[in-house]
Amino acid sequence: MYCTNCGKKVELGERFCSGCGKPVEESEVRKKTFSPKALKSIIIIGVVLVAIIVLVAVLPRIRTTGVYSSPEVVTEEAAEEEAEEILEETTTKGKIAFTSDRDGSAEIYIMNIDGSEQRRLTDNPAWDWDSSFSPDGSKIAFETYRDGNSEIYIKNTDGSGQVNLTNNPADDWDPSFSPDGSKIAFASWRDGNGEIYIMNIDGSEQINLTNNPAADDSSPSFSPDGSKIAFESDYGRNDEIYIMNVDGSEQKRLTNNQADDWWPCFSPDGSKIAFSSNRDGNYEIYIMNIDGSEQVNLTNNPAADTFPFFSH
Repeated sequence: MYCTNCGKKVELGERFCSGCGKPVEESEVRKKTFSPKALKSIIIIGVVLVAIIVLVAVLPRIRTTGVYSSPEVVTEEAAEEEAEEILEETTTKGKIAFTSDRDGSAEIYIMNIDGSEQRRLTDNPAWDWDSSFSPDGSKIAFETYRDGNSEIYIKNTDGSGQVNLTNNPADDWDPSFSPDGSKIAFASWRDGNGEIYIMNIDGSEQINLTNNPAADDSSPSFSPDGSKIAFESDYGRNDEIYIMNVDGSEQKRLTNNQADDWWPCFSPDGSKIAFSSNRDGNYEIYIMNIDGSEQVNLTNNPAADTFPFFSH
């Protein structure tokens, strides 16, 4: 019990309060569960707990700018749109493009990586082949003979938006997207020999990068950072692997032997280049550093091994 006048604890049986001296019977003694000191401690603990709860709720909404943002209300329509975007991203990136003549002419097909949902993207009696996905999986570039010569076309992976990008009477082939999807490198015969060209994905600004009339250059491949292009060239009458900057400068030969080395492909980290070579009497898959050093036979098989690609 406690004195209602001063709050001092009054022991059972005491007639006077030791704090204020008033008679116990006159002080309207009240019963309490906690002393004032204990009650004060409980209040402090409660305030601290409330502060922690508020911080836990608020911190996730404080962005990098340090400004608190109130929770966004997600409508059912917005949630459905987000789900559709995620589904579209998933279904376009996990795909394989390939060429098949199952319908009587060579056409570009697309399928899931497990082989399901195979569908035809092109429909033309002329040959369509040599396809290349854009990095985001939304577009596909390919070579076609539908105009009487080889041209580079592009279309969306749902089959829509087909456009002739090169539109030139000479042959254009080997399309390859840049890592950021803004450019396409390709080979062209428009100068009377094979040269490596680059263009925007709408076909504009087609530029000759190699400018080497004494050789035929083909099979361009971008480095992962987009700063370099590897390609094959038959300068000297046998195919060798070369590398250059994306603007065509600093062209350098990486392989140097009497056999044919072709179809270069950068590793995902850009430190290696895989390629095919028949230097052992049959085509094998080799790998080397991007400066041409440490060329190693990976397949070591009597059969022909060609067209290497790295997974990403």
